[in-house]
Amino acid sequence: MAGGSDVKRRIKSVENTRQITRTMELVATSKLKKATDRVRAVAPYSDALASIVGSLYAPELSETFPLLRRPEKVKRAAILLLTANRGLAGGFNANLIKEARALLARLAGESIKTDLHIVGKKGIAYFRFRGHPIASTRVDIGDSPSMEEAESVIEGLRDEFAERRVDAVYIVSSEFRSAMSTPPRVTELLPIRPQGGPKSRGLDNFILTPKADAILERLLPAYLRNAIHRALVENVAAEQGARRSAMKSATDNAGDVLEYLTRTYNRARQGQITQEIAEIVGGAAALE
Repeated sequence: MAGGSDVKRRIKSVENTRQITRTMELVATSKLKKATDRVRAVAPYSDALASIVGSLYAPELSETFPLLRRPEKVKRAAILLLTANRGLAGGFNANLIKEARALLARLAGESIKTDLHIVGKKGIAYFRFRGHPIASTRVDIGDSPSMEEAESVIEGLRDEFAERRVDAVYIVSSEFRSAMSTPPRVTELLPIRPQGGPKSRGLDNFILTPKADAILERLLPAYLRNAIHRALVENVAAEQGARRSAMKSATDNAGDVLEYLTRTYNRARQGQITQEIAEIVGGAAALE
């Protein structure tokens, strides 16, 4: 029964594949829980810091602090793309790369030169394969991004902006809304654009020590570093959510394939048994 043997081999292969995808689903589920906890832990501090910076901000301070500088015309921009080091995460990396390509095309249409900085092997491999110039790469950011790693990622870009070598810095990353909703997003990191101001927050009723500009001098780098850290943390959570969904889908599909192959094998086996019975009956009749 050559056909039946082939089907049995396929059944064994699919069973092995299903076992692998099921294991990866469980691992991704465990990592997702930890990553989600980190997102929840980072959010309150990030929101509070943004609120404080927005409260202290005044338009005239853009002349004092380089990170608040708003150039009259953007001639050169830096793009920071965050992707994963591993695949098997559905459309996670593809969606981020697509968003980065759209941003590159939009800036090129506005005659703005761009420098592409990439974190993650998948993004690096994609743009290198297509010959697109890459200004810098990072592949050492793990599943638990630290504030020190965030500082090392943004440090060079922050200096370039402060030294007027670039006029804007954008980041392409995933927004973690839930395990099932992680759309890519583009955020303008620099210049920093705080929301609100002293009057809107009612800070005229407070005496600040030291003064607002001295506080901002310390807070602006921290605000920028925290923005990168939050983006890295959310990206990891989005990656694990996408991988869990992809592996669950693969496991379910393997189950459907196994069901079909089992029916095919049973039909082939039944056909062989029927043929063998017919041959036995025919042989007995010939002996009579």
